[in-house]
Amino acid sequence: MGLGKAHGPLPIFLVGLTVVTGLVDAFSYLSLAHVFVANMTGNVVFLGFGLAGAGNIAVDASLVAILAFALGAAAGGRAAMRREPHRGHLLAAAAATQAVLVVVAAVVAETTGVSGSATRLTLVGLLAAAMGGQNAIARRLAVPNLTTTVLTLTVTGLVADATSWSVRLWRLVPIVAMLSGALVGGALLRWVSTPAPLWLAAALLGSVAASSFAAARRPLSDGWR
Repeated sequence: MGLGKAHGPLPIFLVGLTVVTGLVDAFSYLSLAHVFVANMTGNVVFLGFGLAGAGNIAVDASLVAILAFALGAAAGGRAAMRREPHRGHLLAAAAATQAVLVVVAAVVAETTGVSGSATRLTLVGLLAAAMGGQNAIARRLAVPNLTTTVLTLTVTGLVADATSWSVRLWRLVPIVAMLSGALVGGALLRWVSTPAPLWLAAALLGSVAASSFAAARRPLSDGWR
C-alpha cells in the first residue's frame, strides 16, 4: 500500500484508531450538544461562534474539549519522549490507557445519561483527553497519512499530489475508516443505545492494544521498531 515494511503492522492498527475517531465523534457531536472530542478544528470554530452568541453553541463544552484534548496530547507526548520503547509497545500502552478512559465515559453515560450539564462536561473531558493522547502517539509513530484524527491534508494529498494509484488508494483508507466509524456510531446511537458507540470504541482500542503488544514481541518486529 505504498508504505513498505518500515512500519510493520502499525498502519493497520492506526486505521483501527481512525475508526475509533469516527465512533467517539459521532457520540459527542450527536449526544453532547454538538461538540467534537477529536476534531479540534471544529471546536475552535464552534468556540468562535459561541463567543459571538451565534448558532446556540455551548461555549463551555467546546472550551473543555480543547483544554482536555491539549492535556491528553501533552501527557501522550511526554510519555512518548520519556524513553524509546518499541513503537508497538508504545502504541499498546497508549491504546490501553485510552480504552480505560473510554470505558469510564461509557459507564458514566450508561449510569447517569447525558442530559445533565456536569455529566456532559465530564464526558467531553474524558473523551477529549483520550483523543488528545491518541493524536500525540500517532504523531510519534509517524506513519504517513495516518494521523487518525485529522483528514484535511489527507484529502488534499489524495487529489492534489501527482502520486501513484497505490499511494492514492492508501490515502483513501483513513477517509473510509473515519466515515465508517461515524456511520456505525450514528447507527448505534439511533438503533441501539447512547453509550453503544463508546463500548464499541473501547473494544477496538483493547484489540489494538493487545494486537500491537503481541506484534512487537515477535522476532521480526525489529524491522519496524
